[in-house]
Order: sequence, then C-alpha cells, then structure tokens
Amino acid sequence: MGASLSNTAENGTVTGKTGLGDIPESCVACVFMYLTPPEICNLARLNRAFSGAASSDAVWESKLPSNYHHMLDLLPPWRYEGLSKKSIFALLSRPFSFDEDNKDVWLDKISGRICMSISSKAMSITSSEDRRHWNWFATDESRFQVVAYCQQVWWFEVSGTVKFPFPPDIYTLTFRIHIGKFLKRLGRRVSNFEHTHGWDLGPVRYELSTSDGQCAVSECRLHDIEQDDAKGTVKRGCWIEYKVGEFIVSRSNPVTEVRFSMKQIDCTHSKGGLCFDSVSIIPSNLRRRRKTGSFTKYL
Repeated sequence: MGASLSNTAENGTVTGKTGLGDIPESCVACVFMYLTPPEICNLARLNRAFSGAASSDAVWESKLPSNYHHMLDLLPPWRYEGLSKKSIFALLSRPFSFDEDNKDVWLDKISGRICMSISSKAMSITSSEDRRHWNWFATDESRFQVVAYCQQVWWFEVSGTVKFPFPPDIYTLTFRIHIGKFLKRLGRRVSNFEHTHGWDLGPVRYELSTSDGQCAVSECRLHDIEQDDAKGTVKRGCWIEYKVGEFIVSRSNPVTEVRFSMKQIDCTHSKGGLCFDSVSIIPSNLRRRRKTGSFTKYL
C-alpha cells in the first residue's frame, strides 16, 4: 500500500500496475459511507476518484441526521439554497443561534449528531430583575458572551424549557456553573471567592423531565462537585459541568419538549457568589469525548 500510494501518478493511477486511482468512484463512495467526515476529507486528497466520491451528495446525506431539514428551517433560505450536501453538513456543523440568539445548535463534526446549548438568558431566574440579587456580565468564556452572577439570594431557582425535534438518540443534560466570580486583571484571569457563601449548608436540587414522561432528579452540595475525582485536586475557579441526567428520544415526531431546573429553596440561610452560564444537551457518548478535550472550547 505504501509503495502504491507513493507511486500514484497525477491522474490517480500507479505506473505499470493497478492502484488506488483505478478504483471506480462509485465504489469509493460506498466505502466512504462507513467513514467519519474528517476521514473522508483526508482521503479526498489522494486522487481524483477519491475527491469526486468525497463530494458525493449520497455520501454526505448519510452523515446528516434524518431530520436535518428542521435545522435548516431555523436559517434564512439564502444560506442553504443550492448548496451540496457536503456544504450543508459544513454549514450545520458550525453553531448557529435561534430563539433570539439565546440557543445554539450544531452537528458534531465527527458523528453528525445534534448538540445544543441554551443560554442563561433563555431561562427563568427567580429575582433576576433585582440587581441586589443577580447581575449579568459580559465574558468571552461563554459562547453567548454573557453569564448570570448570583450575588445573594435566599430563594435560588433557575428553570428552562426547550422544544426541538431531536433525532432518535440518548442525550445528556448538564448545567455549566462557576463557583465564585472571575475577572481579568493585567491580562490574567483572576477568581474572586469573597462573596461565595451558603452553598455548603444545603444541597442544590436538579430536575429533568420530558414531554413523554421521562424524569431525573439529583441533589448535591455545590462545593462537593469542585473535587476532581481522578486526582483529588480542587477545581475552584474553573467552569464545572454538572450532569443532571439522561433522556431517550425514540422518534422525532412528536417533537420532544425538555424541562429542567436547578434550585436551592432552603430559606434558612442566604447564598451567593455563583456564575451560571448555560445548559447543554448532547448525545451521551459524546460527553466522554468532551471530557477528554476533543470538543471545542465552549461545547
């Protein structure tokens, strides 16, 4: 194989013997059906037959979710009309916003499965209109460029809902939170825990439910999830992804509605010093890739 590749001529054939360039484009396309998009793009550079197969609509149709048209409906028609399936995959694999720019959706570039992120701006936050309790501040550490900061409250509750035609899959829902406030000082990121209090006195309750009757409930003290289980090191000052639970989508019709909340309503003590960024919904086995660092920064 190495010799054949090294001797491939410009027209895709190997001098004096049969090589990769002699494989019919239709056969190459059939093989590409079983490969990931990055693998297809890498092989497209081998010769003309591979390049042609890598542009086949049939190949890229197989990489798109069955109901990708619902994603296209969120975009203006001029952005996708006349595009090849390969270009549509490239378009949908870049996060784009909907619902007044408070939700992002995209395709995972390797598996072609749908992922979603929901901004804190899209959620109902108790007392968020009172600046004594909540503030909003801009940051490039959020894909939405803004996060909610809880200064001090007695009743803490964040809730939201999303209705979307998720393709059949198993999904994980997580909350992205940060203990303490952070800022940049002299070009360096600095965390401030001066006003962080009350979270160790009682558990936070997380809830997840779907329109078809699935539900998940969990509780934890926020200071507990600052511990890195693998190394036992403290993660204070870092964004934490807290897994609420999983839900299963068996079919796209009817559309799945997902409701979720995070609350601590023990009014015996105040709490504060917490940043809340977003909620993510991603296919469950992609979350393991996320932990290993193969996902993008804010995914």
